Amino acid sequence: MSSQAEKTAHSAPDARLLIATGCVHCPVVLDGLNRLLKDGRIGRLEVVNIGIHPAAAEEVGARSVPWFTIGPFALSGAHSFRELEAWVERAAGGSGIASYYYHLLETNRLAEVIARVKESPSSLGDLLLLLEDPETPMSIRIGIGAAIEDLAAAGLLGDFTERLGALTRFGQPQTRADACHYLGLSGSSSAVPYLTACLDDEDEEVREIAAESLALLHPDANGD
Repeated sequence: MSSQAEKTAHSAPDARLLIATGCVHCPVVLDGLNRLLKDGRIGRLEVVNIGIHPAAAEEVGARSVPWFTIGPFALSGAHSFRELEAWVERAAGGSGIASYYYHLLETNRLAEVIARVKESPSSLGDLLLLLEDPETPMSIRIGIGAAIEDLAAAGLLGDFTERLGALTRFGQPQTRADACHYLGLSGSSSAVPYLTACLDDEDEEVREIAAESLALLHPDANGD
């Protein structure tokens, strides 16, 4: 096998698909994954009919089909071939965690986001990537907030004060306000300079949240 072939084989993720008889979207996902398998972009594909093997769905907590994994990503619902192709590329390249967290929040799988970040705290940075993106919709931002509040209680925000501090200088007032709120939850004294600077922010809500967060971190600080 040539070195290029070895590299391709090594980077091709494996996939597993749970289907059910009568599922409308299952054949589309199955066809797409089969195409990727034949093209050598997936290394192995396991397909399980949960009508015959219901334990397979119970083991992974799948609540609907199609449910499938591509490398480290567990996905569900209808996906076009292009979408499947994109997830394969992310898995093969070792990227796409931010996109995956977006998908989990979009499909109401907040608990999975929290569990994955707790397992790999550095991936909290991928959640912050979504927060930085002005195109991230409010529904996803609400989910990010819920995740970060839970992670703050677990003491995982302290290493991200510099990153959150940078967000206090972003163009969108909502992003700056969110960053101030999360800095208040960080429990880190290094958040104080960022929050103090935000006491002079042009947006009233940002100023108010900065003051509230300073009160949490440093009771003697005030906006005078």
